[in-house]
This record gives sequence, C-alpha cells and structure tokens, in this order.
Amino acid sequence: MAERNLNQADPEIAKLIDEENVREHETMRLIASENYASRAVMEATGSCLTNKYSEGYAKRRYYEGQQVIDQVEELAITRLKKLFGATAAAGGEDDLHVNVQPYSGSPANLAVYLAFLQPGDVVMGLGLPAGGHLTHGHTVSITGKYFKSIPYGVRREDHRIDMDEVRKLAKEHRPKLLWAGTTAYPRTLDFEAFRSIADEVGAILAADIAHIAGLVAAGAHPSPIGIADVVTSTTHKTFRGPRGGMIFCKKAHAAAIDKAVFPGLQGGPHNHTTAAIAVAAREALEPSFKDYAHKVVENATILAAALVYHGFSVTTGGTDNHLMLLDLTNKGIAGKPAAQALDRAGIVANYNAVPFDPRKPFDPSGLRIGTPAVTSRGMGVPEMERLAAWIERVIANIGNEAEIAAVAAEVKTLCAKFPAPGLRI
Repeated sequence: MAERNLNQADPEIAKLIDEENVREHETMRLIASENYASRAVMEATGSCLTNKYSEGYAKRRYYEGQQVIDQVEELAITRLKKLFGATAAAGGEDDLHVNVQPYSGSPANLAVYLAFLQPGDVVMGLGLPAGGHLTHGHTVSITGKYFKSIPYGVRREDHRIDMDEVRKLAKEHRPKLLWAGTTAYPRTLDFEAFRSIADEVGAILAADIAHIAGLVAAGAHPSPIGIADVVTSTTHKTFRGPRGGMIFCKKAHAAAIDKAVFPGLQGGPHNHTTAAIAVAAREALEPSFKDYAHKVVENATILAAALVYHGFSVTTGGTDNHLMLLDLTNKGIAGKPAAQALDRAGIVANYNAVPFDPRKPFDPSGLRIGTPAVTSRGMGVPEMERLAAWIERVIANIGNEAEIAAVAAEVKTLCAKFPAPGLRI
C-alpha cells in the first residue's frame, strides 16, 4: 500500500493542526509555561526514534538494537552537563549526574519522592495558593495524599516567600524533603537560604526549575546546581525544548534517582524526545540563547511596569524572572472572564489564583502572564508597552465585542511582523 501523508491519512487531524499553527502565528502567547520550539527540535520529536523501545540506560538496556539510541541519550546528557555544570556553585560537571528519561516535570518530581521517601514522610513546599506546584505536596496531588505535606507561604504584606516561616516550619516538622520551586512566583529564589534550612533539619533539598531552566542555563537566574541535592525540570518553557523532563543530582544520589525513574515509575524512555532535548541543549549552548534569556527577563520587567502604569495590581510590585501575576480585584473583574476576553482579542494568558485569594481556584482573582514566547518571536520593549495598553483596553471594554475584535486585528497585524520560530508559514 502506498504511504500516505497526514492530510491523506487523517484530514480531520491535519486540519486541526493547521488551525493551531495559524493560532500560534496570529496571537500573542503569554502563558508562562509555553514557548516556541525550533524547527530542529520539532523535527527530532517527529523522527523515526519514536519507533524504538529502550528500557534501561545507555549500555545497560533490556532490548537489543540500541547502538544509535545509546549515542542519542549520551549526547543529550553530555550537553546538559556542560550547559548546567557551568552554572554550578561548586563541583561543576564533575559532581553532576543527569537523567533525561522522565516523561515530563511531574514524573520527574515523583521520582524524587520515590528515591528518598517512604509513604507518610513529611515534605515541605510552597503552597499552591502562594505560587507553588501541585507536585510539591498539594492535597489534590498524589504527593499530598501519600506524604504528610507542610506548605509554606508568602508574606501578606509583600507576597514574597517568608524564609523565616520556612525555617520555623522546618524546625517544627522536620521534613525529609524540602522543595524550592514555584509555578506562579515572580521573584528570584534564594537557593542558598533553602540549603541552610535543609541542612539544619537534615532534609533533602530539591529545586524545581521547570519554569526557569532556560534562565538558569543562561545566567539570567541564580542556579541551584551544586547547592540542591537534586534539581528537576521540564525541558520546554524557557528552555525551548520538547515536552519532556530531566533530573540533575549529585553523583551520590545517581543510583537512587535512576532506579526511581526506571523501573520505579516508567518503562521505556521516549527516544524522540531525548533527541529533541539534545538539540535544545545544543541550541542553549549558543551565545544567542543567553541573549534571548536575558531579554525574556527584560521584557517581563518592562511589561510589569507598563501594567502598573495602566493601573493594574502586580503582585510583589513586579518581577525578577519571566512571569508576573496580576490581581484584577481593583479592576472589578475576575481572572477567568478577563482571560477569556483577552483570548478573543488574540492575547493568550491564563487565569490564576493570587496569594490570599478570596475567590475559588477555578474562578480566581488573577492572571498569570509570561514573556518567553513573545521574546522568542523577537519582540522587545515597544511591543511590551503596546501589549500592556492592549490588555488595559480589553479589560476596560469587557462585553464590547467590537472593541475586542479591533484589538485582535491589531494584534494579528503586529504578530505578522514577528514570525513565530519553528512554525510553518
């Protein structure tokens, strides 16, 4: 039978992919966890490596025929060790072990639990309402059901992590695992302070850098490598790779981490994803990646300041990284209808709880906005200032669909001047 392409084999899916391709071209994507992978990354993801099963690790596989796959995985690891080892506070590449097999960030985090804890052990992480992640011990997650979770929070007056509270709670509850990581927190994390607290109580320190991995790699955010016992991350977001996960740890923990990933949590790795991680790591070693990462932070800083100028309440007063959190209470609208209106205007963000939010999680008070994707398109200060004005215009005209459509047309025109990398034109 003659080989068929996607359009011939499944025109419905082909049409939907085409529609998403157009959407990603014509809208300003501000979801902090999204970005544009390069054409090279996507080619690796869609390669013949998806056909191969490879349970185990390089040179230690359970299936034959791994001559190429082993080289792919080893290349990904070597590049990541070079990239992130250069950011290490101590030890560099010499004391760094890397596992590139986790299917995503959440399984990478679960591997940390499996490697070091027993059910019922105490864990501490930033609470979800304060900007933490589900897998850091939230009650709706398996991590909050199988382990005793003690969340720490942020100060009410400035919405910053209260390290004094972290230390007090740690000394009181003696966690075996302490998380330093966030998903909706706009400020720099003090990994040294977390290390000090972990040492005081004898805890494993885990840093989750899923959101900031690209910034860490480029020196745009302090690195936990060499400070934390284990560091987990996704491989997309600011890192601009495929949808996957990775774990860095000190060599003393290598066996425990590898055993937790396989056979503890999963079977064969996704080799096409591993190849794409290797490609992304090579791209991140290029000087242009450092420029991009620092521009992400600059754009976020400018956008946050412009939104404050337009009367928005930005939690903590601004940002040090790639995202900001808006509390829309003073605008008289909740986050969900605001996000939906912005989406109709071609500005894609997500509604999000803010610290001490009186509203329910599925109908919160805030918006989370990030700059990685628009920065990857080459947008800069003028576009961030214009974007803030558009956001203010949409929020001020909720219900005025003609005005929202007018903004959408202007957004589309601007996006045409900044072609999205990796996509088909």
